[in-house]
Amino acid sequence: MTNLYIIIILALFAAAIYGFYWMQKKHVKFSTRVFSALGAGIVLGAIIQVILGAESEVTIGAISWINIVGNGYVSLLQMLVMPLIFVSIVGAFTKLGVSKNLGKISFTVIGTLLATTAVAALIGILSVFIFNLDGATFVQGEAETARIEALGERQEAVENLSIPEQVVSFIPTNVFADLSGSRSTSTIAVVIFSAFIGIAYMGVNKKDPETGEFFAKLINSLYKIVMRIVTLVLRLTPYGILALMIKVTATSDVRAIWNLGKFVLASYSALAVVFIMHLLILLVVKVNPLSYIKKASTVLGFAFTSRSSAGAIPLNIETQTKALGVDEASANFAASFGATIGQNGCAGVYPAMLAAIVAPTVGIDVFSPLYILTIIAVVTISSFGVAGVGGGATFASLIVLGSLNLPIAIVGLVISVEPLIDMARTLVNVSDSMIAGIVTSKRIKEFDETVLNDEAAVIESSI
Repeated sequence: MTNLYIIIILALFAAAIYGFYWMQKKHVKFSTRVFSALGAGIVLGAIIQVILGAESEVTIGAISWINIVGNGYVSLLQMLVMPLIFVSIVGAFTKLGVSKNLGKISFTVIGTLLATTAVAALIGILSVFIFNLDGATFVQGEAETARIEALGERQEAVENLSIPEQVVSFIPTNVFADLSGSRSTSTIAVVIFSAFIGIAYMGVNKKDPETGEFFAKLINSLYKIVMRIVTLVLRLTPYGILALMIKVTATSDVRAIWNLGKFVLASYSALAVVFIMHLLILLVVKVNPLSYIKKASTVLGFAFTSRSSAGAIPLNIETQTKALGVDEASANFAASFGATIGQNGCAGVYPAMLAAIVAPTVGIDVFSPLYILTIIAVVTISSFGVAGVGGGATFASLIVLGSLNLPIAIVGLVISVEPLIDMARTLVNVSDSMIAGIVTSKRIKEFDETVLNDEAAVIESSI
C-alpha cells in the first residue's frame, strides 16, 4: 500500500505541474504562476502532513521524488551563480564610467550591508526582550541531544577562525576551484577575480584599443549567452517553488513548532521589522516602497521557498537591473556580496536572538547597554563570509556564541524549527542585498527612475 499511496501523491504532483505548464501556454503572468505555485505547494503539503504525518514512509518516499524537481531547480540556479557574476562584473568594467565609481560601489554596498546587519541585530535583541525570551529554556529530547553533540563537533571547525583569517579567505588562491563554488567564500573570491580582470581590461584598452574592443565584444557575447540560460532556468520557477513548498509544509515538525511557537513568533516579528526598515531606507533615498514590493515580489517569493540566498543571485540581479532600475555594476556587486556578507536574517537577527536568550542562563546581564553593544559588534563583524545556502545561520550562530563564550546548546534546541524560520530569514537576506544595490546606484547617480516607474518593466516580461 505504501507504494500505491506514493504513486497517488506523485500523480497529484504531476497534475499540478501540468496545470502550471498549461498556465504558461496561456500566457498567464509569471508572478501569478509563481504565487499560485506557492499556494498550491502549501495546500498539497498540508494535506500530506495532516493525513500521513511528516515521518511516515509514504511522506518520505514521495518527497524524495518531489525533491528531484525542487532541489534540481535550486541546483540549476546555483549552477548559474559563478558564470553570471563573472560575465556581469567584467562586462560592467567594459562600459564607460565604471572605473571612477568602483570605489564608491564597493564601499557603499559593503557599508549598507554591515550597517543594516547591525540594526537587524539590535532588532533581534529587542524582540527577545519584548517576548520575554531572555533566559528561556526549551525542551531537550533525544533528538535535540544528538544535534547538540553534532554541533559541538562542528564548532571545533569554526572556533579557531579569526576576522583576519576570514578576510584572507576571500582572496582567491585557485580561481578554478572558486568558480566551482568549492568554498563558502567562493562567491566573493570570484567577485575579486572578476574585478582584477576588469581592471586589467581597462589598462590594456588604454594601450591597445583594438585588443580591448575585441575583449569587450567577447564578454558581451558571453553575457548574452549566460542571460539566455538564466531566462530558460527562470521559466522553471513555478515548478521548483511548487516542489520546494510541498517539502517544507509536508515535512515540518508540528510538535516542535508548537513547543517553540513563541520563539518562531518572535523571530518572524523581528524579521518583519527588519523588512520595514528596508522600506524606510527606500523612502530616505526617494524610492517608492510599494513599487519595490511589487517588482521584487517574485525574487522574494523564491527566496522564501528555496531558502538559498546564493541560489537567488541570478533572479536578484535580473530584478535589480530590469525591474528596479539599478545599474549593472551595483546590482552585481550587491547581489554577490549580499549572499555572503551582512545577511540581515541569517547573520543579524538570528545569532543576536540566540545570544540574548542564552546569556542570562550563565549569569550575564543582557540588559546592560554595554553587553548589547558587544553582541551587536560581534554579530556585525562575524557576518563576513556567512555562506548564502542552507545552514549559514547555524554557522553564524556558532561563531557568535563562541566569540561571546556562550553555550551552543541553544542552537541545537531550536534547530527543529530552522526550516520554518529560515524561509523568512532568506527573504530578508535577499531584500537587503537589493536595498544595498538601490542605495549604491542612487549614490553614484546611475539609478534609472524610468525603469522603476515603468509597470511593464518586470522580470516576467523576458520569461
